[in-house]
Parts: sequence; structure tokens; C-alpha cells
Amino acid sequence: MKPKIVIDDKIPFIRGVLDQCATTLYLPGAKISPDDVRDADAIITRTRTQCNRALLHNSSVRFIATATIGYDHIDDAYCHDNNITWTSAPGCNSGSVMQYISSAIVNLALKHRLKLKDITLGVVGIGNVGTKVVKAAEALGIRVLRNDPPRQRAEGNDDFCSLDEILANSDIISLHVPLNREGLDTTFHLADENFFRKMRSSAFLINSSRGEVVFSHALKHALKHQIIRGAILDVWENEPDIDLELLDLLNYGTMHIAGYSADGKANGTTMSVQALSRFFNLGLDDWTVQNMPAPADVRINIPDDLSSFEEKIAYAVNRSYDIAFDSENLRRSPDMFEAQRGDYRIRREFHAFELHNSDPALLKTAQGLGFRCV
Repeated sequence: MKPKIVIDDKIPFIRGVLDQCATTLYLPGAKISPDDVRDADAIITRTRTQCNRALLHNSSVRFIATATIGYDHIDDAYCHDNNITWTSAPGCNSGSVMQYISSAIVNLALKHRLKLKDITLGVVGIGNVGTKVVKAAEALGIRVLRNDPPRQRAEGNDDFCSLDEILANSDIISLHVPLNREGLDTTFHLADENFFRKMRSSAFLINSSRGEVVFSHALKHALKHQIIRGAILDVWENEPDIDLELLDLLNYGTMHIAGYSADGKANGTTMSVQALSRFFNLGLDDWTVQNMPAPADVRINIPDDLSSFEEKIAYAVNRSYDIAFDSENLRRSPDMFEAQRGDYRIRREFHAFELHNSDPALLKTAQGLGFRCV
């Protein structure tokens, strides 16, 4: 008998894949209800579906796959107690977030006339995403400080520093931590009043991890009173009902799309389908997304009138992804946060583009970011 699978209708590249071996129902993730899953065997979801007792009680769900890195929308304790297996997609969109952070940094550098080689970046959380952000920053010639208490305890102190060191010495701080509400490594409201007081007054904060990692009220106070120089948010407390006053104070604000490249989405879909197949023995254990859409213009040529290294690399990065574009869209229509996120455009990562140039330093940096260089 075919399993019944409820699928978030915004998960890309999945429609039709499971139709031959399962009964499928596609629904908006935020609107999936107990009635929808009562006779379902599995759910394939994103972060908008809260997989907890309220949804799952008295259902026949045995398996949940979330096509996302994050999994705080899944009640692990409830699933464990009710014999529900669940999987996430660790690292699926790490390249996408790295691309987003790269655009954030080069745009900050241009706007505030900073030399990349003079910037110190503090990366908090060195997992799949943080590791790629470190690599990208180093390719850009930026000095990097790393903070990851769990890894530091396991691996020693050589490659890591304390959070206080990050706050005192970084020009830009980028957060890449899971949302932990309790325990030794609590990250809920990690960036609070004390956090901002310890930052340099000339520093910027970037958060693309989870909205609740930053205490919005404290960030607003820090920006209003120039305790820090600026901030960039992709994730927010109370999404999709974001704080419009805070949005107005930011350098850039986006609609939780840092990880929304087509490549990242394809990875998440692939990992979810394979996990589901293994659980129900559907014969799709090796299935992958095929025929990824190419960028509208693969070739990037650096204009001759750009003189500085920062201008050149920013041009290349922004041709693949420009954070300012998404920020302007959100500012124009913040009430459309969820719609903009759900209907997000096709965006490809650095490796889908060819950079044509003869500058050895530029080519080396571009290759370090992942561009194909010709």
C-alpha cells in the first residue's frame, strides 16, 4: 500500500517526484492542519510547519523530513515519545548563505569605504555554514576570528576564541548558530544589551541564523543610540510580522532568504526525498534534482572603469547575488514578507557563473569564492 505524504507546496523540484510510489498532498506549509495529517504516513516540510503535539496528536505520521538546515520547528521530544522518525538537511544551503554573507560584506565595504584587507570578521558558530563563511572571508583577504564553544571544548583552543574576544576585536560579526533555548550553549537572545555594549561602536552585526538569536529591542536601542554602527538581518523575531521600526534602522533587511538559492533548495529536496525513500523503501535512494536552471547571464565581465579591488570583487559578487535587491523589495512591501519568501526567484550560487578577467589577484579571490574563472 502506498504511503500518504503531505508536502509543503513551496518545496521546489519535488512536485511529481513521489507521485508514482506514494499518495501525495501539496499544501501551504503554514496552513497544514491536524486534519490534513491525520491519515498521513509522512510529512515533507520547511520551517513554517510546526511539527508538534498540536499537529501530530492522533495522526498516523511515522516520518518527517524537513528540507532545511534548521529543525527547531520539530518537537524532538514529542516525536521520540511517539515513535516518529525525523530528518533534516544539514548543510544543504550552506553555499547559499555564504553567498549572501559575501554580498553583505562587500556591499558594506563599498558603502562605508572599507578596505577588505583591513576588516576583521567574527564568525560565531563554525558548523556547515560558518565554515564556508570563514573560507569566503579568507578568500576576500579578511582576517577571521572563530567562536564555537561546543567545538572548542571538543577540539581545544587553538582555532577558537571567546565571544568576548569576538565582540572586542571584530569590525563585522556574523551569527551562524542554532536556536538553543536552554542548556550550556543557550543562544536565545544571545545578542542582547550586554552583547551590543561589548561590540565596537564602529562594528556591524549580521544575523542569518535564527531570528530569536538577536533580541530585537536591544538591537533597536543599539542602532538608535549608535552603540554599534549598523546591522543586517535576514531572520527576525516574530516572522513574518517583523518589526518595521527595526527594518528602517538596518543597513539591509531581507525576508529569510539567505539560504534560498536554487542550489540550496535542490540539495534540501534531494536529501529529503532520499531519506523518505530509505524509510519507506520507495526505490529513490539515489534520486537527485536534475537540470538545474542556468543563470540568465552566466558570463561576468568586470567593467574597465572599476579601479579598486573592492569595486571589482563587489561587481562580480553582486552579479550573482546582490543583497541590496532583496532588501529594497522588503522595504517596499514588508507586509508581503511571506509571499516574497514563498515566491522567491531562481538564484544560482557562485559556481554557476564564469568570471572573465586577467587580474591574477581578482581571479584568485573569485576562485576562492567558488566562481569558475576564465
